Amino acid sequence: MIQLLVLGDARMAQALVDYLATLGIPCELTQSELGVSVWLADERRLAQAQQEVKRFLAEPNHPRYMEASWQSGRADARIDYSKGMTDPITDFLHQAGPLTLVVIIACLAIYALDAIGLPIFDELAFHPTLAQFTDWQAWRYVTPAFIHFSVLHLVFNLLWWWYLGGQIEQRLGSGKLFILLIVGAALPNIAEFFASGPRFGGLSGVVYALLGYSWLRARLQPDCGLAMPPALMGFMLVWLVLGFFDMLGTPTANMAHLVGLLVGLLQGWLDRHHRPA
Repeated sequence: MIQLLVLGDARMAQALVDYLATLGIPCELTQSELGVSVWLADERRLAQAQQEVKRFLAEPNHPRYMEASWQSGRADARIDYSKGMTDPITDFLHQAGPLTLVVIIACLAIYALDAIGLPIFDELAFHPTLAQFTDWQAWRYVTPAFIHFSVLHLVFNLLWWWYLGGQIEQRLGSGKLFILLIVGAALPNIAEFFASGPRFGGLSGVVYALLGYSWLRARLQPDCGLAMPPALMGFMLVWLVLGFFDMLGTPTANMAHLVGLLVGLLQGWLDRHHRPA
């Protein structure tokens, strides 16, 4: 299934699904921490479904949607938020694509190997000196993103990666997420090396790349399927500023965060005319 959008109003989500059903576009609803997710069951109808979602977002209170619910006999349908429609694991998997899950598993495995004392950091850390920038170990430009130094560091980054990366992969494909992962790791890692040296790690540079991409792409192309609530964007920008002023109480890769954000904004601007596949 493909996620079409997330709505905060269960009644509106049900009405949209009922209307899509009258067009022969089967969809399902699931509960999410963010609201009610609308999922397309038949991927062959994706282009038509995206057009209808765009029309719905432009005029969500149009009578056609409530009329569809009355015709379906479910005008009083409600989603039970106390029980949910899926278990947490199913909902977690629905909101992530294969690349999103692979990166989560890789970060967890690397953290576990480091915790039991294996020298994983030395194998994955950034190049120790400028003289080694051109050697054959090219993976070192990217792999520091998979290294984390505490449980809080790991969980914070993986939650953002799941939320932002899963959204991008579901709506725009694994290829787009892969590009953002590689560029959003390599360039911020290089910048952080020049700012603080080689001993750093974390997925946060990539997270900021995904953040900037999702925010700008959604603003420039509202029908692309991405969503970035202004409050979340504001929170992460405040977090970025606090890091530069050493007000977070822990060392942060501030330059990686800033360059990651710029990478995402640039990619979002470059993709502003691309239509979802």
